[in-house]
Amino acid sequence: MVALLALLSSLSWGVADFYGGLAARRAGTAQVLAVTYPAGAIAITFLAIFVVPGTLSTELIGISILAGSAGVTAVSLLYVAMVRGQMGVVAPITAVMSGAVPVLVGLFRGDQPSAYAFVGMGFAVIAVVLVSRESAHHHGKTPISAIWFAIASGFAIGVYLTIIGLAPADSGVWVATMGRWFSSIIMITFVLVVVRSFDKSTFPWKLAIITGVLDSTANGLFQLASQRGLLSIVAVLGSLYPAATVVLARVVIKERMNRVQSVGVVLALGAAVLLAFNS
Repeated sequence: MVALLALLSSLSWGVADFYGGLAARRAGTAQVLAVTYPAGAIAITFLAIFVVPGTLSTELIGISILAGSAGVTAVSLLYVAMVRGQMGVVAPITAVMSGAVPVLVGLFRGDQPSAYAFVGMGFAVIAVVLVSRESAHHHGKTPISAIWFAIASGFAIGVYLTIIGLAPADSGVWVATMGRWFSSIIMITFVLVVVRSFDKSTFPWKLAIITGVLDSTANGLFQLASQRGLLSIVAVLGSLYPAATVVLARVVIKERMNRVQSVGVVLALGAAVLLAFNS
C-alpha cells in the first residue's frame, strides 16, 4: 500500500507538471500559480475534511508554513525551467535532486544507503553533466539557465518532501493542506502587488485548475505514504514523476532531444529508480 500511494502521487505529480508547464508557457509562471494553488487548496481541503480526516492542532502551523514556502519555491523554479527549456530534460533533473535530498538527510540522521543508492547518485551527477554540456555547447533547446533552475527546483522539492514526510502520523493531510493555503496567499499577493498583470480572457483556466487539483492530490497521497513507510523510500518513489512528464511531452507536444540529451535523461531516470531501492 505504501509503494502504491507513493507511485500514485508520482503519477499525479508528473501529469500536473506537464499541464502546469504548458499553462506557464501561455500565461506566465506567477499568474498560473496564483490559480493552481487556490484550486489545489480547495481540493486538498476536501480530502482533509471528508476523506482522510486527521488531528488538526496549532503545532502543525509552523511545519505547514515551512512546507508551503518550500513548495511554492520549488514549483515556481520548476515552471521557469520548463518555460525556458524542454520538459523532457528539465523533469528528470528535478527528480534526481528531489530524490537525493531525502537520502542525504537520512545520512545525517544515521541511515545507511544501499549500494543501489550510491550508484544512483553517480548516475545523477553524470546525467546533469551530459544534459548541461549539450545545452551549453551545442545550443540545444534547453539553455544552461534552465538546467540551473531545474537543479534548484529539485533541491526545493526534496526539502518540501522531507518536511511533509516528517509530519505527525495522526495529522492526516493537514500539513500539506495548510501549506497549500499559505502558498496560495503568497502567490495571489505576489501577482496583485508585484506583477499587476492578469489577462482573464486568454488565461488557460482548465489547464491551471486541473494542474492544481492533481498537484494537491499528489501532495496528500505522498503525505499519507510517508506516514506509513520510510521517508527515504517514499520520497524517491515519489520522485519518479518525470516518467509521466516525459511521455506526455513527447506524445502531446512532440518534444525531441538529440542523442547526448537523451542519454542524460535516461541516466537521470535510472538514477531516480536506483534511489528507490535505497534502504
